Amino acid sequence: MKILEYAGFTPPRNKAPYEKVRQAIERDDFRSIDVKKLANLSHARIYRAKLDYADRLLFSIVRYQGDVYALLLEVIEQHAYDKSRFMRGARIDEHAIPVAELAEAVEHATPMPYLHPQRRRVHWLDKAMSFDDSQHAIYLHSAPLIIVGSAGSGKTALTLEKMKQVPGEVLYVTHSAYLAQSARDLYYAQGFEQAGQEATFLSYREFLESIRVPPGREAGWRDFAAWFARMRQQFKGIDAHQAFEEIRGVLGADAAAVLTREQYRALGTRQSIFAADERDALYDLFERYRAWLHEAALFDLNLVAHAWRAEVSARYDFVVVDEVQDLTVAQLSLVLRALKNPGQFLLCGDSNQIVHPNFFSWSKVKSLFWRDPDLAERQQLHVLRANFRNGAEVTRVANALLKIKHRRFGSIDRESNFLVDAVNQEAGTVSLLADSDSARRELNAQTRRSTRFAVLVLRDDDKEEARKHFDTPLIFSVHEAKGLEYDSIVLFRFISGNRARFADIAEGIDAADIAGAELAYSRARDKSDKSLEIYKFYVNALYVALTRAVRHVYLVESDCAHPLLRLLDIAQAGAPAKAAEAASSLEDWQKEARKLALQGKQEQADAIERMILKSTPVPWPVFGEARLRESLAKVFREQAPGSKHKSQLYEYAACFNESVLADLLARCAGYEQALQFRRLGTTLGRRHYMPYFARNIKDVLKLCDKHGVEHRTPMNQTPLMAAAAAGNLPLIEALLARGADPSATDHLGRNALHWAMATALRDSAYAGGAFGAVYQLVAPACIDVMAGERLVRIDRRQSEYLLFQTMWVLFKECFGRADASDRGGFDAGMLLDAYQKWPATVLAPERAKRTFISGVLARNEVARDYAYNRRLFQRVRTGSYQFNPQLALRQPGKEDGAWVKVFAALNLPLVKEMADPFYADMIDALLAQAGMEPAGEAIWHAAVMRRVGLAP
Repeated sequence: MKILEYAGFTPPRNKAPYEKVRQAIERDDFRSIDVKKLANLSHARIYRAKLDYADRLLFSIVRYQGDVYALLLEVIEQHAYDKSRFMRGARIDEHAIPVAELAEAVEHATPMPYLHPQRRRVHWLDKAMSFDDSQHAIYLHSAPLIIVGSAGSGKTALTLEKMKQVPGEVLYVTHSAYLAQSARDLYYAQGFEQAGQEATFLSYREFLESIRVPPGREAGWRDFAAWFARMRQQFKGIDAHQAFEEIRGVLGADAAAVLTREQYRALGTRQSIFAADERDALYDLFERYRAWLHEAALFDLNLVAHAWRAEVSARYDFVVVDEVQDLTVAQLSLVLRALKNPGQFLLCGDSNQIVHPNFFSWSKVKSLFWRDPDLAERQQLHVLRANFRNGAEVTRVANALLKIKHRRFGSIDRESNFLVDAVNQEAGTVSLLADSDSARRELNAQTRRSTRFAVLVLRDDDKEEARKHFDTPLIFSVHEAKGLEYDSIVLFRFISGNRARFADIAEGIDAADIAGAELAYSRARDKSDKSLEIYKFYVNALYVALTRAVRHVYLVESDCAHPLLRLLDIAQAGAPAKAAEAASSLEDWQKEARKLALQGKQEQADAIERMILKSTPVPWPVFGEARLRESLAKVFREQAPGSKHKSQLYEYAACFNESVLADLLARCAGYEQALQFRRLGTTLGRRHYMPYFARNIKDVLKLCDKHGVEHRTPMNQTPLMAAAAAGNLPLIEALLARGADPSATDHLGRNALHWAMATALRDSAYAGGAFGAVYQLVAPACIDVMAGERLVRIDRRQSEYLLFQTMWVLFKECFGRADASDRGGFDAGMLLDAYQKWPATVLAPERAKRTFISGVLARNEVARDYAYNRRLFQRVRTGSYQFNPQLALRQPGKEDGAWVKVFAALNLPLVKEMADPFYADMIDALLAQAGMEPAGEAIWHAAVMRRVGLAP
């Protein structure tokens, strides 16, 4: 076995035992160094070898082209596994770790797609990766950096590793919210932390919101198309798609300002899709478009970029823009204005993947910097040609398409003038199938129940026809396909459905014209030829569609003799090859649905639920807000006979730790069992989710198969909430693997993390046991709040995060039993009492101090003059704080990321129903400050009045 080292690996101080262990690993001697298996990460198994009595060496095993390597990861000193980057939060009993057998370890070695032939230091995001020479050179290069790379070239991974070198405040921005979140998760995978750095990961829209949240909703293509349909008679001869691209990519995209009519008229021939005599009509349409946005309460990202330009502040030490081709120059210019020093940036992208209408070109990007001669002199573009994703045949066809594009339209720019080298060892296939009933049936039989196949069409309008022939829920337009990756892709009528356009692209080209192995730089001679502007969507769309496939592409076309297909040299197959893959499991589909929902592809996620999962409603009643209020009315207003409703309320009080409700049941409703609340409440509270404590998790997973992974328990918990409260780590991991949503909330706004924290506050054994590992699994990456009309992102690694989450869990305790403190808010002592029970894996010891807590509260007070004040809290009185009533939170599941007022998210009106009467006026005052309707009199109020003789 050969040795590799993680780039962040540091050998121990005691060299002799370390060398002994290395030599033992190299001769495959696991026994003498007591190798044991610790855990399974998402992409690797972790082993430990014994260095000496107290120190351990962590390593993983990887495979590349038949050779097996031990990848040395980390040295653990004094058995401190809880401080390990790779084992953070895990409880390790040295005597209970299973012995690792060499043969089994080798069998489960993690395959690597690439390993450099000389370099033995590798990087790690969520798995091991090795840089080729081009990537390594970029990794060592200083800013500014512009990286050009194709799909599958490892741009994002390289970018994230490059970010780790930068101190200070670092911003990562990309068009897609899903890519931004995925990049953040990759960056911090396996507990990575960078001292002296604070990294923020935002989509471009979130970046705008961090300056100021635009009112209304972003206008998309569907909004524009519906509006343009009403304008069509007044603008005959104008194509809707081209108009949309002109508005987004030309009229509003300039870095300086929105173009005036005179500036638009004066644009060069190749700077606009439309001829000079058509531009006045386009500008008329643009003016109406701006008026329509205002009337419809919509916004355009370009127009907001210009409006927000004066408000952006230079706060970041380094900025990364990923998939830069998805941004306009106006948008990119705004991002770069947030830099403290202009040259500290990294941009990466691929102009061949442009499917968003933005008229992108590398020359426009570079024009942002030519005004600074020093920056222009240092500006270099680095090209990544290796493709680690697609099989060899997919890469060949994609390269052939690039050659056709180059031959037909000339070089777009020097930076995009290259072909791609396939590194993936998989050969793969690209097959052409005649569009016949038999071919579609056979292909449908393979795709309909597999998460490894997806069907792509050119435009949204084409999806309906595809659904007539394919039963898979995974049908996407090419706009939706960006960011996706599937083993096999079906392209349905991509070319024959747009026969004339693709024929024009192939016109005048023969096989000899595209036979070369490289692209020679040459610009199109006729500057008046607008073919590129008209046809680039079609070429780029086909390129993007092809490169979504890892191994296989099937083109279903009625015109199999189309000249473009001949040029691409795609062999026609009589029938689709039989796939070896079996139908995907329900677990696979649940995970796919969750992934698509996170990517904003709700249409396909809903189709999976409707067509595959077919979840049925739970057969039991769920004790949510409506049933709670109904039961309160039955007991306290109507004084219903019998104990049924009282018993149910008592069980609710036990589950949700509602001590005031228990007292009301005992004193005002005569329910004597409630007198045992303090002694038996914790045990009774678990009754409704006892199955979630079981070691055998199959029964719960069967319920998820039947009712969905987000179904509700009788007490309105999701399975993940219940598993988190139970501390059942294998069940939590299984639910997350199926796509369980950690951000789902109950009727009090509490998610799985909040249930775990609430349990840790009630149960010391849980707090000192499973809680640390549960926290690592279910804690959301961040909290998004709107304070002072701007997005404030509180990352999990910031001190405000745990404080905010703790206050969320303790919120209703502020209005529990009134005592001498007259609480109604939070103070450092209340929070410190909670923290005393929690492990260091959740809260660092230096943060569990009164002075630290007081400092975090004070510096985030609304009225505090502090540069990084997040305005999270308002002071109730000296030393006591409450959430800022003006805060709003981005709630999961709300359309377009709608903002919800903080006291609505916490359901303060419902909290009032369970609060001590002493706090009624205070609660109403908080609701008024938040601009919410008063909650009214509590349901149980009449019962209390009767008891004290003040009501009949």
